[in-house]
Amino acid sequence: MIIRKRLAAALCGALLVTLTGGLVPAAAFADSGDDPAAKQPPKVQLVLDVSGSMRARDIDGQSRMSAAKQAFNEVLDAVPEEVRLGIRTLGADYPGKDRKQGCKDTRQLYPVGELDRTEAKTAVATLTPTGWTPIGPALLGAADDLEGGSATRRIVLITDGEDTCAPLDPCEVAREIAAKGINITIDTLGLVPNAKMRAQLMCIAEATGGTYTSVQHKDELSDRVSQLVDRAAEPVVTPVATQGTDRCEDAPRLKAGLYADREAIGQHRWYRLDLLPGQELRASVSIAADRAVNRDYGVLLRASTLSGREIVRGEAAGDGRTDVISTGLRHSKPETEEADADDVGDTEPAAETVCLRVSNSFSSPASASASDKTAPGLPVELTLEVVDGPRDAGDVAFLGLGQGWWLIGLLTVVGFAAGLLWGWISRWRIAVWRTN
Repeated sequence: MIIRKRLAAALCGALLVTLTGGLVPAAAFADSGDDPAAKQPPKVQLVLDVSGSMRARDIDGQSRMSAAKQAFNEVLDAVPEEVRLGIRTLGADYPGKDRKQGCKDTRQLYPVGELDRTEAKTAVATLTPTGWTPIGPALLGAADDLEGGSATRRIVLITDGEDTCAPLDPCEVAREIAAKGINITIDTLGLVPNAKMRAQLMCIAEATGGTYTSVQHKDELSDRVSQLVDRAAEPVVTPVATQGTDRCEDAPRLKAGLYADREAIGQHRWYRLDLLPGQELRASVSIAADRAVNRDYGVLLRASTLSGREIVRGEAAGDGRTDVISTGLRHSKPETEEADADDVGDTEPAAETVCLRVSNSFSSPASASASDKTAPGLPVELTLEVVDGPRDAGDVAFLGLGQGWWLIGLLTVVGFAAGLLWGWISRWRIAVWRTN
């Protein structure tokens, strides 16, 4: 009897394998090896305020400088091996009252590179609260320290006061760094901050897509800096810097990917992309309000032909405070569609040139400075994805199952056939048992 049961099971299994042999996912046999392309190690520059105010004893009963040193020791012990880390100081060397000299007081304490933990800790231990708070010059120096390569790059600024070197506004410096398209993120941590200091550090962080954190205790400082260093080690997609134009004919010709640009308040920026028959474009745009803006705002992403005929648009609007506003669109070019008249003369006559216009309706408050209203513009992030579109109306199957419907139908047939076979085998077993 056991032999008969095994025979029946084998027959069913053979039938299932025969009918579904082509259904084994190819991914099951995919090579799981690592990407052979070598990845550049991420870079982090810690910028530490060593100005005279760091002598204040208001963090867990000890001075701000002592708390920072202890936190740095803990952070240095936990830095991932793949991270290239450096340390820059501001206000560490000049104790005098000459403002011009004090605003130059920033230097690289430990170079960005492979970390020697003992050497880095020794360098931090020598620091004594001394001078001014030249945040702007320190950020410029830190950006230079991280120059080169395409790896993830972060600046982590730890300070207990606002910049003392105006008119070089550190918020403007952060915007200029972001506008260069070198993909540096600045995170800021304020030790026992006041309202004015908090606003400045938030502005610096928002200008580059970073974060601001208020710190009242030593554990908060070490935990947050460690998180930011670890975040640099995580794989991220780095946007490619591009520059939109005033009209589609002169716009950069983009491919699928992630792009970063800047757009002045109320400005239009044009980009373009070639779409082949049978492809679908999925585009989205995000604009960040990295400065003071009025409460009503909006963003428009419009796709059109070279002649200006609108194809599709996506738009979003709001009323209230926001950091980022986003919208998106989709457009398919059917395989059977003839080449658009707009595309005559293109190197690929079958391709359709899709013009993408990004517009915003932000406005500046009356109190905003002239620079806030113009350069370097609001941060723009444009995502373009090109996928295979539906080949014809029949590809959009019943209940929205798309091209996967055939698989469900085939599995239904297989199940029905297996049921018939199992019923026949069961009746045969009963007949054999009765004859015995």
